Amino acid sequence: MELKDMTLEELWELFPIVLTDNTDKFKDIYLDEEENLKSLLGSYITRISHIGSTSIAKIKTKPIVDILIEIDFTHKDVVKNILLNHDYILMNESADNLSFNKGYTISGYADKVFHIHIKKQGDCDCLYFRDYLNEHQSRAQEYEKLKIALFNRYNPNRDLYTNGKEKFVHEIVNLAKEKYKDRY
Repeated sequence: MELKDMTLEELWELFPIVLTDNTDKFKDIYLDEEENLKSLLGSYITRISHIGSTSIAKIKTKPIVDILIEIDFTHKDVVKNILLNHDYILMNESADNLSFNKGYTISGYADKVFHIHIKKQGDCDCLYFRDYLNEHQSRAQEYEKLKIALFNRYNPNRDLYTNGKEKFVHEIVNLAKEKYKDRY
């Protein structure tokens, strides 16, 4: 059986939500993968950034490194094909977004797991979110408590876990955009 043949429920069981302490190892894992992606995608990248909970200090995180790659979307199909030819799994595609995973195997998680988010240049709300929580530790701790509560309530259902964070994420992004104005 291959991952593509599994039901969503089977995938959730194979890849349960796991929360762990955030350590510097995630920054190192990100930096290694950043170099790999730069070598694959070169000038197609307009900006590459470490995002997600592994980029937010002192909070529990899933051991999955999220990476934002901003590109000129006229090159979307070229970027997509390069990643598909280098063992990245296309998870979602829309008019303004590509999502890839790496590190998911039929036996479960690999040692290093990545979610790669390809977006149009300037579509970077996640950078506002990351920066705000890194600069406001009390809000980061609030986010961690929310994640733990959602984990305890919904694991292994990733969709419900993720949906439960949306209101908080939108609130923080709006606060950050107001505070930081045109940072990005």
